[in-house]
Amino acid sequence: MNVIEEVGKYRDYAIQMRREFHQHPELSWQETETAKRIRRELDQMGIPYEEVAGTGTIATLKGKKEHPVIGLRCDIDALPIKEIKDLPFRSEKEGVMHACGHDGHMSMLLTAAKVLAEHRDELECTVKFIFQPAEEKTNGAVKVLESGKVGKLDTVAGMHIFPMLENGTISVDPGPRYTSAAFMNIKIIGKSGHGAMPHFAVDPIYVGAKVVDALQSIASRETNAMDTVVVSICTFHSGTMANIFAETAELSGTVRTFNPKLQKELPGMIERIIKNTCEAYRASYEFDYYSDIPATINDERCSEIAAGSVKKILGEKGLVKYAGTPGGEDFSYFLEKFPGVYAFVGCRNEAKDCCYSLHHERFDLDEDALVNGAAFYVQYLLDAQEAFR
Repeated sequence: MNVIEEVGKYRDYAIQMRREFHQHPELSWQETETAKRIRRELDQMGIPYEEVAGTGTIATLKGKKEHPVIGLRCDIDALPIKEIKDLPFRSEKEGVMHACGHDGHMSMLLTAAKVLAEHRDELECTVKFIFQPAEEKTNGAVKVLESGKVGKLDTVAGMHIFPMLENGTISVDPGPRYTSAAFMNIKIIGKSGHGAMPHFAVDPIYVGAKVVDALQSIASRETNAMDTVVVSICTFHSGTMANIFAETAELSGTVRTFNPKLQKELPGMIERIIKNTCEAYRASYEFDYYSDIPATINDERCSEIAAGSVKKILGEKGLVKYAGTPGGEDFSYFLEKFPGVYAFVGCRNEAKDCCYSLHHERFDLDEDALVNGAAFYVQYLLDAQEAFR
């Protein structure tokens, strides 16, 4: 099978599906209509499926042989972002947008499924198409895996449309792709009082500011300079008037690293700094550290297989290297259980105004990249069925 040619026959289908999903985005765990649309397409392809985790779908395509079992996964949820780019297929839901490319991910996996269904007699494996909800909430993958419906996979592939890479390129480097991703809420508890008489109060804003400053010492003084460590406080709320010390200040932020060992150590480091800083200024605190998803780490063998797949569909120049990036991706839970690969699929094209970062209100993708991503799914499957036989 000449994969890029076979997939190229469905370029219009891929674009049509992407635009339809883009026009009707749904937030995490609310992807009801999205799931229905995916399942209607699978029905037309004759691929049986099971519902999973409410709005998720796992479809199974059986070839001539039962093993290996190969998983192809995409995510399906949108973001609470107001779209401002005036596309003819712009979001019809005010304040909700596919600003992370999941519309493209669904389109690419459905296109791959369409091609593979037509060539099912040539397959010597079982394919599981996994349409996963709630990636943006970072708990969709866990719910899908906990269902038991994924079963045992010999290998699994996922991907992300990537505006930092030019259309026509794909990165499948071995090792870390995304950092771990944790979130935290911090409540500083002081003592309310009059703004003109701070000696009678315990100012939670002052203490909170000291906490924000002290937390930066983790990256600069407590961890190896060769490790990527990000500790960011992104919200800080306190007070109601210009002359009143509130009793509390509430902070929230995120923590990222590629290092699995350090990931386990960071919550203790952070709480120690919060505790000691609060004690120094007569305040107390509450600390909630949650959604600590692992780093997304590509299996070396699977990355090697994937690199060959990219070269087959896009040529030598299509395979590019890209250093891991401090984002979070719950596909990491799949890679903890099964050997696999996560690809960055280039979709940047400045001439088409497709050059904004993920989660940007003007995010858009060069739709020619949809064929490349779908072709990667198909080619990796074909190559992996040989490698894992």
